[in-house]
Amino acid sequence: MSHTDEPLGRQVLAGAQMLFVAFGALVLMPLITGMDPNVALFTAGLGTLLFQVITRRQVPVFLASSFAFIAPIIAAKGEFGLPAVMGGVVAAGLVYMLLGFAVRLKGPGFIDRLLPPVVIAPVIISIGLALSPVAVNMAMGKAGDGSAQLIPYQTAMLISMPALVTTLLVAVLGKGLFRLVPILAGVAVGYGLSFAFGVVDTSGIAAAPWLAMPNFVAPEFHIGAILFMVPVALAPAIEHIGGVVAIGSVTGNNYVKKPGLHRTLFGDGVATSAAGLFGGPPNTTYAEVTGAVMLTKNYNPKIMTWAAIFAIALAFIGKFGAGLLSIPVPVMGGILCLLFGSIAVVGLSTLIRHQVDLSEARNLIIVSVTLVFGIGGMAIGYGEFTLSGISLCAIIALLLNLLLPGGEGWRNKQLNEEP
Repeated sequence: MSHTDEPLGRQVLAGAQMLFVAFGALVLMPLITGMDPNVALFTAGLGTLLFQVITRRQVPVFLASSFAFIAPIIAAKGEFGLPAVMGGVVAAGLVYMLLGFAVRLKGPGFIDRLLPPVVIAPVIISIGLALSPVAVNMAMGKAGDGSAQLIPYQTAMLISMPALVTTLLVAVLGKGLFRLVPILAGVAVGYGLSFAFGVVDTSGIAAAPWLAMPNFVAPEFHIGAILFMVPVALAPAIEHIGGVVAIGSVTGNNYVKKPGLHRTLFGDGVATSAAGLFGGPPNTTYAEVTGAVMLTKNYNPKIMTWAAIFAIALAFIGKFGAGLLSIPVPVMGGILCLLFGSIAVVGLSTLIRHQVDLSEARNLIIVSVTLVFGIGGMAIGYGEFTLSGISLCAIIALLLNLLLPGGEGWRNKQLNEEP
C-alpha cells in the first residue's frame, strides 16, 4: 500500500502525533519573547499549509517558530515595540523569497558561495551563546533580562534543574517517539513541581473563554526594526537548506531538485511573512518532526496537512493558550539551558563537519570578529540605522567573507567534492 492510499483515520492520527512532537519548541519561542502562543500555533499551521501549496505538497516537513530570531526579537521588541518587530519578520520572509529567486537563477551553489560555513557557523554559535544569560536568569527565577526576581531563587532552582535533567534524560534514554518530545517531558515535570511549590497562577486559565480569537498583532514597518531582523534571516536560511536535505535523506527523495530548493525557500519565506502579518514568530523547518518522520517511516506529506489543521484549531481554544502562559519562568529557563547551548553546538558542528581550517588567518578573522560582535552585543550605526548583536555579526561575517582575499579555496574545494 502506498502512503497516499493510507486510511484517513491513520493520516489524522499521524498528523496529531507530528504536532505533538513539534509542540514543545513551537510554543516555547513565543513564551520566551512575550508573544501569544495561540498566534504562534495559528501561524505555524498557516505557514505549513502555504508551504505545501508552494511546494505542491511534495515535502513532508512542518514549519514553526524559529529559535534563531529569539535574541533579535527580544532586543527589537524592547526598542521598537511588537508591531514594528512583526514588520521586521515580514521583511525577513522577503529575504528568504529573494534567496529563492537567486537560487532559481544561479543554482543551489550560489548559497554556498555567498554563505559558506565560515560565515554561517559563527553566526549560529553567537545566536546560541548570546541567549545564554536569558536562559540562566530564567532558570534562577528572574525575568529574562535579569531586571526582576519573579520567583524566589531556591524555589526556582528546585523547579528549573529537575526540568532540565528530565529533558536531558528523555533526549538520551527515551525510546521511540518518546525520545522526540524531551521538551514536553521537561515542561510537564517543571509544571508539576511548580504546582507543588504553589507558584502557578491559574487565575488566567479560569478567566479565559473556551473559544477565543488569538491576539493577532498587525505589523508596522519601521526601518530600525527591519535592519535588526533581516540579517538574522541568513542563519535560518542555511538551517532551512539543511532541513530540506535532511528530510530528503530520510525519505530517499532529492527535494533540492524536485520540487526544487528555490520553491522550498520561497515557501518558507511566504510562511514567515504570513506569520509576521498576523503577529506570529518567523517560521522554519522543524528537525524534531524530521526525526519523527524517520522513526515512524511515514513519508506522506498529507500528514503535515493534518498537523497544520490541528495547530490552527488549537489556536482558537482560549483556555489552552492561557494554560501555556501560566507556565512559570524557571520551567522554561531550565529547558533553555539545553536548547540555547544546542543552537551553539549546531554552529560548532558546521565548522567541524566542513573541516574549516581555523589556522588560516582569513577563517580565523571571520570567526573571531563575528563571535565577539555577536556575543558581546556590539552596536554600530546612528539613530534608527543602528545594527547590533546578532544582526550586526551576520552582516560583518558576510562582508568579511566577501572582502577578504582567499575565499576561492573553499569554493574550489566544494566544486571538487561534488560527485
